[in-house]
Amino acid sequence: MMDMSQYLEIFIDETKEHLQGLNQSLLQLEQNPEDKSVLNEIFRVAHTLKGMSGTMGFNKMAKLTHDMENVLQALRNNQLSITSRLVDLLFKCLDALESYTENIENSGGEGENDYNDIIIELNNSIESKPSEIVQPAKSAAVKSEKKVEQQMYPTSNFKLNQYEQNVVNKAIEMDMNAYKITVILNKGCVLKSARSFIIFQTLERYGEIIKSVPKVEDIEDEKFDFEFTVVCITKEAPEVFDRSINGIAEVDKVIVVPLEAMDIKNCPRATDMSLAEDTQSEDSNNSQHEPEKKEEDNKGQNAQMHKAKTGKTVRVDIDRLDVLMNLVSELIIIKTRLEGLEIIDNSQTYDEAIEYLERITTSLHDAVMKVRMVPVEMVFNRFPRMIRDVSRELGKEIRLNMSGEETELDRTVIDEIGDPLIHLLRNSADHGIESKEERAQAGKPAVGQINLKAYQDGNNVVIEVDDDGKGIDLEKIKKKIIEKGLVKKDIVSTLSQKDIINFLFKPSFSTSDKISNLSGRGVGLDVVKTKIEQLDGVVEVETETGEGSKFIIRLPLTLAIIQALLVVIGSEKYAIPLNSIKEIIKITPDQIKNVQKQDVVLLRNTVIPIVKLGEILEVPEDDKEKKNLTVVIVKKGEKLSGFLVDSLIGQQEIVIKSLGKLLSGIKSIAGATILGDGNVALILDVNLLAV
Repeated sequence: MMDMSQYLEIFIDETKEHLQGLNQSLLQLEQNPEDKSVLNEIFRVAHTLKGMSGTMGFNKMAKLTHDMENVLQALRNNQLSITSRLVDLLFKCLDALESYTENIENSGGEGENDYNDIIIELNNSIESKPSEIVQPAKSAAVKSEKKVEQQMYPTSNFKLNQYEQNVVNKAIEMDMNAYKITVILNKGCVLKSARSFIIFQTLERYGEIIKSVPKVEDIEDEKFDFEFTVVCITKEAPEVFDRSINGIAEVDKVIVVPLEAMDIKNCPRATDMSLAEDTQSEDSNNSQHEPEKKEEDNKGQNAQMHKAKTGKTVRVDIDRLDVLMNLVSELIIIKTRLEGLEIIDNSQTYDEAIEYLERITTSLHDAVMKVRMVPVEMVFNRFPRMIRDVSRELGKEIRLNMSGEETELDRTVIDEIGDPLIHLLRNSADHGIESKEERAQAGKPAVGQINLKAYQDGNNVVIEVDDDGKGIDLEKIKKKIIEKGLVKKDIVSTLSQKDIINFLFKPSFSTSDKISNLSGRGVGLDVVKTKIEQLDGVVEVETETGEGSKFIIRLPLTLAIIQALLVVIGSEKYAIPLNSIKEIIKITPDQIKNVQKQDVVLLRNTVIPIVKLGEILEVPEDDKEKKNLTVVIVKKGEKLSGFLVDSLIGQQEIVIKSLGKLLSGIKSIAGATILGDGNVALILDVNLLAV
């Protein structure tokens, strides 16, 4: 059997899933107090968590969920009514359970906090006697026990093969006992495999297990109902097993049957056991029905095989996926190097082999990427509760509408976008949505709307946060800019709306007049921009006074392998991510104009600033004058910039490698890649270089 650490990982993962569902159900219950189905779902989750935590020995969690069950049972029996105070109390229970889970994940224990104040509140909220509330559950348990008594146990079908019966015979000859032990678990047992593990440990303390039905592997995978049978060789009396196993929680019944010595001639051979089991029934059918029977059996077997294949999942550590991704990356590098080799006899067979290798590596890359992709729902699900708490704190009525939760992103990106989205949502709730009085004066509905939407756009995932509030106060930002001395007063009036909004992303810049728990410290939007740009994404802002604001985040699908344009600057090769490139143009030197100390070029009535990469990267340039210049037009959000390069090499799939800790502070460089000739090319950071 596997060790308890593996059960602990399963427990933590499943507990997190249940708590996430509990969070959503409590929000639904608050909106629809009369919905009994939601209340039943909350009760089911609490009961499941109680069973799981009790099985794993986490008594504090079990105690808290037990008291939650009492309150929920009272609600189901209409002995209590659902009030705002009671929902708040249940949310406190949720927070306590999340705290327990976090402690268990970090240290393996629940921690010191018993949350007695919450337990007292739960008990005080029940106006009737506790016995009246617990009684229905008790009677249900009695009915369940009676049902278990009546069912057939798998003792009649249980057969030993030659080898197993031989072991039993030898044990009896040596004055030892052989028992067939059937264990029936409680129907409410959640972690059946964990409970079975404890039972097997107990059995192995007193003897040796020689057979298990179902197999041990199936019990580990929970491929059984609520009962299993084992054969145990021991020196102990049957009462020892009856007493010790019945003392384990969630065990309904134990049946211990002594086995006697038998003639092994009457036993099926070990290799024929599966055949004997299959041919055990219905041998008396007429031969004329055998073809029909075989056909039906084949259909049944195919259906069973098909059923077994569906819905199978496996939990994989993210570090293992990273290792797999690195191996795929190395394979792509080798493929690129093979393409770059100058083969003397460049035959058709060689070209076909390279093309086939490229198809295989591309398919492998896509497969690994799909494994790493997870829906943004796992991040979005925490926000409805947050908006609920924030709206109460601010005294506003706010509704969060979410869509596109099924949109998938790389797991490494998912882990990082939570904090930026929290800042944007809090910003919308605090600065965007007006108070009830202001909304009434503006003729708006009393309930403010915040929309959180995700969707895929090419090789990017776009996440939008918009509200129907008052919009961004540009005049207020201008005053703050002048107060802080960031720009002279006469220049502020010439700034565009986008330039003014960009000041919101500056460190320590805030338009709040007072500091609160939600705003006023000037760190929110600065954190958003920094984090998103670290993920090679961009943030855009749209606003309209009196109508609301929209923050748009564009993120790459993956951070590991990208398509890039290789360019030459001086004597060096550089890579520009292809998803940042809008177009490539050729211009003459006289087309470049200087406006306010900035080189620009006019393209289709649009002024585009020119970035001389050779000067910024300090790469020596050729002294020769060029008649034509190559400009790569890149986009940073809606802004366009022109990167001046010497020549183009072409498009290539590249693997992003980190520069390491010593070179991590270098600006303008996002990483490096290994080219087909084995040389290293630096990857340009478009977000930092673009003007």
